[in-house]
Amino acid sequence: MQHSRLSSMTLAVAAALAMIGCGQKEEPKPEAAPVAAPEAAKPEISVAIGHVAPLTGPQAHLGKDNENAARMAIDALNGQGVEIGGSKVKFTLVAEDDQADPKQGTIVAQKLVDAKVNGVIGHLNSGTTIPASKIYFDAGLPQISPSSTNPKYTQQGFATAFRVMANDVQQGKVLGEYAIKQLAGKTVAIVDDRTAYGQGLADEVEKGVVAAGGKVATREFTNDKATDFAAILTKIKSKKVDVIFYGGMDAQGGPMAKQMKSLGLKAKFLTGDGACTPEFIKLAGEASEGQFCSLPGVPLDQMPGGKAFGDTFNAKYGQIQLYAPYVYDAVMVMAEAMKRANSVEPAKYLPEIGKTDYQGVSAKIQFDDKGDLKGGAISLYQVKDGKWEYRETIGGAPAAPAEEPKKDEAK
Repeated sequence: MQHSRLSSMTLAVAAALAMIGCGQKEEPKPEAAPVAAPEAAKPEISVAIGHVAPLTGPQAHLGKDNENAARMAIDALNGQGVEIGGSKVKFTLVAEDDQADPKQGTIVAQKLVDAKVNGVIGHLNSGTTIPASKIYFDAGLPQISPSSTNPKYTQQGFATAFRVMANDVQQGKVLGEYAIKQLAGKTVAIVDDRTAYGQGLADEVEKGVVAAGGKVATREFTNDKATDFAAILTKIKSKKVDVIFYGGMDAQGGPMAKQMKSLGLKAKFLTGDGACTPEFIKLAGEASEGQFCSLPGVPLDQMPGGKAFGDTFNAKYGQIQLYAPYVYDAVMVMAEAMKRANSVEPAKYLPEIGKTDYQGVSAKIQFDDKGDLKGGAISLYQVKDGKWEYRETIGGAPAAPAEEPKKDEAK
């Protein structure tokens, strides 16, 4: 009996202990969800855009104007957070000074090739652009000039060469006809500075004069460093011409117009885009009044994005000298080609430049098979009350209306 009681008690104690143990047992905690690793930042790639223009010498004001526009475009692109090939792109500008000298132009072109820039905007002058273009072509490096107008640049057969403004075949024809038909010039004297730009434009103007039924009384030559034109102008005065055309830049055009007045020449003065600047008026002084010039494209206030661009540029850098809108467009055209190709490698995005259909600040930009701008217009201006005043636009197709670039995108 006692053994039975002890067994019963042992079983009871064991059961009680088992119940106590069950009461203290904790339910298993659910496993915590794995913490996601922070997403790795996309790698940033640097895209170097070369820009070449004269930053020293008589044309430095034009070169710096171009460089400022290129910087404005680079800043705008970086503000957009562009991604190419899955990576964020940081655009940088590599600016070089060619001094408007052909030899120096080839030196800095090779320097940019050696630096392995992704593309080149420039050069400003035809005389530097043409020899440099061979170096870029040999390296397979895309080049877009915003201001070189000599036809030879795109007639060399270089697949790397493009320009975003009308060439001198278009401009020269308009100027020649304008001298005869609008300025009532029966006889014309032509002077050029012997540069690729000045002489090239003068040659086309001569063709235009003859085609319009006029006569070229004399062809005279100077250079792009000259300041004294008395001998040339005295010879021209003896010819009693109605119009004097000058092919060259404002550094010579302004003093030439001033010396025309001092020598008593009554002929009208006509020049191309190289002297169609505020600097020409400054250098010519009172002698600038009533004189004429041409510019490829349309006036800034008629450009699709002209007003917004002008307001932003003027606030940041001061008055536009000449080619700034075209420089801005050239940078954007290059960047858009990279986006379409999804690559910043020159060999991969180069074919896309030729397919460009881009609404720029200056115009609707498309290229022909040579790399020239399709449908380039030419506008004429005259100095009135110390400012260039728009007269008319000849040729070209009107650009489709476009939303102007936002100011904050161009800062």
